[in-house]
Amino acid sequence: MTSDAQGPEEFGSEDQPFHFTDKRKVTPEGQPKEAAPQGAGSAGDDAETDPLAGLDFEPTGEAGDDAALLAAQSEAAAHLDALQRERASFTNYRNRSLRDQEAARVKGVEDVLAALLPVLDDIDRARQHGELDGPFVAISEKLDASLAKFGIERYGVVGEEFDPNVHEALMHQVDPEATSATVNMVIEPGYRIGEKVVRAARVSVVGPE
Repeated sequence: MTSDAQGPEEFGSEDQPFHFTDKRKVTPEGQPKEAAPQGAGSAGDDAETDPLAGLDFEPTGEAGDDAALLAAQSEAAAHLDALQRERASFTNYRNRSLRDQEAARVKGVEDVLAALLPVLDDIDRARQHGELDGPFVAISEKLDASLAKFGIERYGVVGEEFDPNVHEALMHQVDPEATSATVNMVIEPGYRIGEKVVRAARVSVVGPE
């Protein structure tokens, strides 16, 4: 007689434990079983398929505060760097503007002085010949004071050493006893603004051969 009983190989053994899977489509009460949503599984299945499932990587608490602080510090550093760059650019622009303004002012004074040179030379000749008297003396002094306010200096006197950088020798006399060339007569005084010579002093020079 054939037995319906199955051997231990079919139901499992100690090495291979038996696992039962319920594949019935109805419950023991005769009701159809609800199909599990496609792709859905139990929490255990999720844990087996994705070991990182269910973990929350969003920083919370102190970790979240630290991240927000680092982000704020980075943004503040970027704003500070941009501000420093703008400040350096403005400082360079201001300095360049000041230099341009000063150069324009000096150029304007130089142009005015160049236009007044013939008048100043006439006044100086009258002074040398003793023809400047009365109220004209006061006028010439006021004119000199006004020129000095703008940094204009008149130079060139008898006896000073000849310097080709600031003097223009129109005549030259020889003196065997002289050891260096000196100014013995000022034909036209020189004028300069600061270190810039507008016109060299035109002089007569005496010196060795």
